[in-house]
Amino acid sequence: MAKKKYYVIWEGHEPGIYDNWPEAKRQVNGYEGARYKSFKSKEEADDAYYGNSTDYIGTKKKATTQTTVSANYDAEIIWESIAVDAACSGNPGIMEYRGVDTKTGVEFFRLGPFKQGTNNVGEFLALVHGLAYLKQKNSTIPIYTDSRTAMAWVRNGKHKSSLKRSFVNDKLFVLMERAERWVKANTWENQIIKWETKRWGEIPADFGRK
Repeated sequence: MAKKKYYVIWEGHEPGIYDNWPEAKRQVNGYEGARYKSFKSKEEADDAYYGNSTDYIGTKKKATTQTTVSANYDAEIIWESIAVDAACSGNPGIMEYRGVDTKTGVEFFRLGPFKQGTNNVGEFLALVHGLAYLKQKNSTIPIYTDSRTAMAWVRNGKHKSSLKRSFVNDKLFVLMERAERWVKANTWENQIIKWETKRWGEIPADFGRK
């Protein structure tokens, strides 16, 4: 008799942990860039899902072609920049965020998934992470975000999330507190620009799960 396996889907139609391959397979079939792996126990699968996928299946390579934007708006975008975004399944739910090269889509950083997060929290963390990343690189290029909320929280140096803290999402609150301290303690020359989704389409850092 075959031993039971658990399948972790980090990126697929419905990310999660599945206890049978047919159901897991449905989540990755036809999904470009799907990320998944099987584990021998539920405990291993839990640890993997709520950890970083790159620890288990390596770094995801991104396409190196320019983001598709209507020629009418191409000149409006500063392509020498980075773009940040977050994705959250539920509110609160499983959240992750990342930063990419606006032109090529090459991923510079990615954190998550985190349990019991929100999209606003992810957008805020992504924006601060992006600013810190650029400062570390001594780069003054702009940073794009599609979140006015994140822009306001960074401008005010404080988040206004109504998310309740618990032992499950304590790590997120530690990251938010760290982000607030960084914003208050640092200055930057990078312009923070609102990505105009209605005009330009989805931001290049979008996770594609809508």
